[in-house]
Amino acid sequence: MSAAAEIPWAPQDSKTELNPVFENAPFALAICQRQGNISAFNPALERMLETRPRIARSFGFGDLIHPRDRAESERLFAELFARQRDNFQLDSQTPEDGQHMRWTVWRAQSENGKADYALASAERVSRNREAEQRHRQAEGLEAVGRVAGGVAHDFNNLLTGVLLYCDLLLANLEPCHRVRKYAEEIRNAGVQASGLVRQLLAISRPAICEPQLLSLNEVAESMRNLLARLIGENIELKLDLDPNLGLAKIDPTQSQQILLNLVLNARDAMPKGGRITVSTANCKVQVLADVPSASPSAASLPCALFVVEDNGSGMDAATRTHLFEAFFTTKAGKGTGLGLATVHDIVTSNGGLIHVESASACGTRVSVLLPLVPAAVLNSEIRTPTDSNFVEPGNGSIRIIKEKK
Repeated sequence: MSAAAEIPWAPQDSKTELNPVFENAPFALAICQRQGNISAFNPALERMLETRPRIARSFGFGDLIHPRDRAESERLFAELFARQRDNFQLDSQTPEDGQHMRWTVWRAQSENGKADYALASAERVSRNREAEQRHRQAEGLEAVGRVAGGVAHDFNNLLTGVLLYCDLLLANLEPCHRVRKYAEEIRNAGVQASGLVRQLLAISRPAICEPQLLSLNEVAESMRNLLARLIGENIELKLDLDPNLGLAKIDPTQSQQILLNLVLNARDAMPKGGRITVSTANCKVQVLADVPSASPSAASLPCALFVVEDNGSGMDAATRTHLFEAFFTTKAGKGTGLGLATVHDIVTSNGGLIHVESASACGTRVSVLLPLVPAAVLNSEIRTPTDSNFVEPGNGSIRIIKEKK
């Protein structure tokens, strides 16, 4: 017979009413006396804990939770029966199999106002503390981003005034005036600062996505100064851009996010310095059947290739399998694990592909492919391929055929 078959402590006139409710409740319940001694628990709790009914005198609430939480539970029960609180909630693990459980305990009272007891309800909680910690960190970074965006906006307003007064000053200076060159230098510095602020605003406070025809070369060139400042003096930034690169259709802010995240990841892989190369090229992508004899003349899609390559520490195969998972990071508490996940979402939502090549101590090469717009395809001249690379998304393979610059 289940331990919940009879509730001897209940008032005589309520036994008949309470027993069926307690026995048939669809959620896990236990009856606790003072010091957390359990006098009964229902079949739902028995099934949840996969345990046999036990006698109340040798079984307590502390037997259901992790040993490290028992002192806390004793304190909470003491406060509950001392009427210092009406209820409490405790998250703990079961000592046998480590299930995460959330216990909600509240004080009950019989009709005559004397026989106090407590009801404890249990529910399984799917918990990943590390993921929760990263999520909180990401929320904190988002708040910092909002503050930085607000500061950048105010600073941009100040720069507008500086530039305006520079223009007024230059308008009243003769071309040969000896201070004119100083005013021009002030204005040039203000224009550069305004450009950096606009990029910061675009990244920290992105607007609704509005895909546009643009060249990835222009994105890289416009961010050159910002990236150089972010990576530091001990890392060389090299741009190798194809002057004949076709146009892709993507939101400008999203394209900046792609480049910024990839370059910052490359920077973090080179704490002692190194080199980051950003390159672009026209290419064709062929989707092949997963067989060795696939025809080299398979249908192809013209794409713009955007590559960020570093000579840093690289990654092993196990790390590469988790690269695009949200909150996955190898930066030991310094990263949120959202950078590559964000890049992956942006690229795939724009109909593109992303491929990572890396090995321990051999650096990393990240290739982003975005479809060329039809107008760019019609105006581009396909040349003889110089090299190719294979990746395997799903059941087939992708052949990337770069064009000569």
